[in-house]
Amino acid sequence: MAKSGLLLILGVVILMGFEGFARGAQEAPFRMHTLFSVECQNYFDWQTVGLMNSYRKARQPGPITRLLSCTEEERKVYKGMDLAPTMEVPSMSRHPRTGDWYPAINKPAGVLHWLEHSEDAKNVDWVVILDADMIIRGPIVPWQLGAEIGRPVAALYGYLIGCDNILAKLHTKNPHLCDKVGGLLAMHIDDLRVLAPMWLSKTEEVREDRAHWSRNITGDIYEQGWISEMYGYSFGAAEVGLRHKISNDMMIYPGYTPKEGTEPILLHYGLPFTVGNWSFSKLDHHDDGIVNDCGRLFPEPPYPREVQVMESDKNRRRGLFLSIECINTINEGLMRHHTAKGCPKKKWTRYMSFLKSKTFAELTKPKYLAPGQAMIKEQGKEQGREQIVEPETTRPKIHTIFSTECSTYFDWQTVGLMHSFNLSGQPGNITRLLSCTEEDLKKYKGHDLAPTHYVPSMSKHPLTGDWYPAINKPAAVLHWLNHADVDAEFIVILDADMILRGPITPWEFNAARGRPVSTPYDYLIGCDNELAKLHTRNPKACDKVGGVIIMHIDDLRKFAMLWLHKTEEVRADKEHYSRNITGDIFESGWISEMYGYSFGAAELNLRHLISSEILIYPGYDPEPGVKYRVFHYGLEYRVGNWSFDKANWRNADLINECWANFPDPPDASALNASDTNTLQRDLLSIECAKTLNEAIRLHHVRRNCPDPSSISASSKDKEKDAAFSRKFGRLDESNTVPTNRSLESQKGDETVGPLSMWVVAMWICCISGFVLVTSLLIIACRSRGARGRRYRSKRRSSYTGFLDLNSHYSDAPSKRVSDD
Repeated sequence: MAKSGLLLILGVVILMGFEGFARGAQEAPFRMHTLFSVECQNYFDWQTVGLMNSYRKARQPGPITRLLSCTEEERKVYKGMDLAPTMEVPSMSRHPRTGDWYPAINKPAGVLHWLEHSEDAKNVDWVVILDADMIIRGPIVPWQLGAEIGRPVAALYGYLIGCDNILAKLHTKNPHLCDKVGGLLAMHIDDLRVLAPMWLSKTEEVREDRAHWSRNITGDIYEQGWISEMYGYSFGAAEVGLRHKISNDMMIYPGYTPKEGTEPILLHYGLPFTVGNWSFSKLDHHDDGIVNDCGRLFPEPPYPREVQVMESDKNRRRGLFLSIECINTINEGLMRHHTAKGCPKKKWTRYMSFLKSKTFAELTKPKYLAPGQAMIKEQGKEQGREQIVEPETTRPKIHTIFSTECSTYFDWQTVGLMHSFNLSGQPGNITRLLSCTEEDLKKYKGHDLAPTHYVPSMSKHPLTGDWYPAINKPAAVLHWLNHADVDAEFIVILDADMILRGPITPWEFNAARGRPVSTPYDYLIGCDNELAKLHTRNPKACDKVGGVIIMHIDDLRKFAMLWLHKTEEVRADKEHYSRNITGDIFESGWISEMYGYSFGAAELNLRHLISSEILIYPGYDPEPGVKYRVFHYGLEYRVGNWSFDKANWRNADLINECWANFPDPPDASALNASDTNTLQRDLLSIECAKTLNEAIRLHHVRRNCPDPSSISASSKDKEKDAAFSRKFGRLDESNTVPTNRSLESQKGDETVGPLSMWVVAMWICCISGFVLVTSLLIIACRSRGARGRRYRSKRRSSYTGFLDLNSHYSDAPSKRVSDD
């Protein structure tokens, strides 16, 4: 009896174990769900058919849901409700608040709606989010790809350059966390719940930021803000602190060549692609009703055997196979859909036979990431658990600095440099080294123009009393090194009067410890004569360099003090200021700081790599094919009758005077294209001037300057009064503030004072002369004796009028002089 009971218990245990095994075999270890977003259009219907066919063929685990956004009018006539498991979501194509037409916003809006209203969302651990224009080639399983809570997996979208510039700084408090990702997203449901509202909000925010839609900021070739949703995702993820594990191998665009040894598991046919004479572009089928046209397929691509002989390179041939696989999978889906709809049987074709063949089934069976493909086995993890390699940070950190003073002259230069820095893609942070006296700092208004490190002014030397503001550059660098927490490996030193056109990096220009990079300053002839012999022990190591400097932080720490000391030394050596020794055309020792740099570097035997491809002066002829990274507008330059010289704007306040700007350069279309060298030179000059003006315009926009078209009539009257006052020498500053958009007139006003006094003096002389002549005439007339009554009366009335007139004019100058 006891034996029978034992056997019964054993049997129950075995049955329970078998049941548990069977259930475990049918269920994934974690629950997952796949989502994709579409609209009620033919365009998305055929994409849905292709994606759903690949979903089944790839044996993607878990359910899939199509998030269908339809307007009320579209929903009334829509025929494709049976194409996929569907959740209808409210359409936001036309934004309910702004009225903006932007259908791409339906993706984050649809995901958020699914999270809030779907029962499936309550029973899910992991979510895979795809686009409709994708073909799944193999299972996309988040935990197998290495996704973790707080660490989603995504594909690389390298063109999202806004993660590196002003766009990220404007739209997330964590720009350093911004990842260039999209396409494939695999994340934990808890992360998605936190991210989704921010994804939608940031998409709206970027979409409304029309001032930053340009290609050089966003990477969007259409400059229409169309990829705002992609930035919304990246900025939203950065905002909530999500960092991605990024793969560049799991997803590929048909037409691209896969890396050797990789096996993409997702095809994203967002771009046109070609195989031989055959091509396909999804945009060519925007209104294509192919889903409802029984028996119709997209034009058949070449067969595998034909592709085999097209390309000899093994890897490029693999790329062609992926391209035909993509379109064949879509066509197979269409063929199956037409059959399921009950379409009449179509006449047999060779292509249809191929799509139904075992050969095609074998070619498109589920794919899996190749062993070791973009993956490593983590230490301490179970064998077999693999994880995507993190993007390696192999580049050294960079910090850019530039030196200025507390003046409006440097303020407009700062605005120009900061604007160009944000557009250039320059890595790392930037700091303005601001040298101010205590008095200047009290009244200074430009604190918010750039990230700033404040430095005591050495314009008037504390020991010698010498007035030499250029010494502030080495003094500020030394102060910054001694007082700031600098964690960068390389420092890029610029001048304020520069415009960045592209990144300046140590790895591109081969800077290294002990080997700084700079640009040629050939006019520093003192490196070749007695000046170098007097001021350095290593005159042979003296390099004629300046402008842009890339230096390792260790070198800069050793060098900065010598830079300052040598500057003081050269500045004090007045006996050698002459042009034939220094090359200084003014012979005033003004370039002592430049020699201080070269002599200080020679003292440490720091030899420079000198590149002529980093910097160009506007107005100079460019070398053909060179992509200069910096404009240095330190010299006057011209384009036709237009010219620009920064020195003419030394006292102009373009920053605090709303809508002030420089005179616009000529339009590029007006240039003479017959001389290529002259044309390229003038185009660069125009680019520099336009960048400066655009920087200042955007600064006024940020300062909320009033609409320039709304200037009141009273303001215009005041402007006329001010002009009248200036004409007659009234120099009250309250009446001379320029309201013109261009401050060109301000330069002319600098000569108003002396000219006005000269005019007053002339008036006084003229009036005195008239009075003297009149008096003499009166005396002469009286001495002639008595005349006829009628004649005397006539003369008296004439003089009275003349004297009254002169009396009126004689009072005017005295009044104006007293006003002065």
